[in-house]
Amino acid sequence: MTNLEDLMISKVRVKILKLFFADTHEIYYVREITRLINEEINAVRRELDRMLGFGLVKSEQRGNRLYYCLNPRYLFFQELRQIIAKTIGLGKDILQFRRKLGTLNFVMFSSKFTSGQLPHQGEVDVLVVGDVVLSELEQLIKKHQQTIGREINYAVFNQEEFMFRKTRRDPFIMEVLYSGRVMIVGNEAEFVERKIPGLN
Repeated sequence: MTNLEDLMISKVRVKILKLFFADTHEIYYVREITRLINEEINAVRRELDRMLGFGLVKSEQRGNRLYYCLNPRYLFFQELRQIIAKTIGLGKDILQFRRKLGTLNFVMFSSKFTSGQLPHQGEVDVLVVGDVVLSELEQLIKKHQQTIGREINYAVFNQEEFMFRKTRRDPFIMEVLYSGRVMIVGNEAEFVERKIPGLN
């Protein structure tokens, strides 16, 4: 049974979660995790045992090593992914430098992007809606492209164009709306709403 106490986490567990959520399909063994997060092996083992106990991670024996990975069926998996997307990497920087970026109505990361997966052709990693200072956004995007070692596909719309495209059921916008996502800025319900504000 999952309860709130399970989520009251230590510094070591935070580091493990950041590592695991950087690529939700990756698997790691204990000494590898210890090296990557620079923590004591006993502390890492203790946290992995706790996370196994309430179902956040799964383990799998391969040869003489026990590997660990995230359990996507964990009750609070999506909520944790959203929290972590806002507190590391590009999400953290967007929130930290939000004023420099202009007036942001919505910032959305695709589920693939927050899971460390590559987008298919025509898919976006990041969608930004608002009166955006493009030079500032481009600077942040370039920084994180270097960090993750690949191009980040992103699109920017002002609020009027975004709403217009939604009401016209623009194929690109519909694809975004029907795909999995994590909201970094803005309300999920307002993001998908196709009604133009002020009109009945």
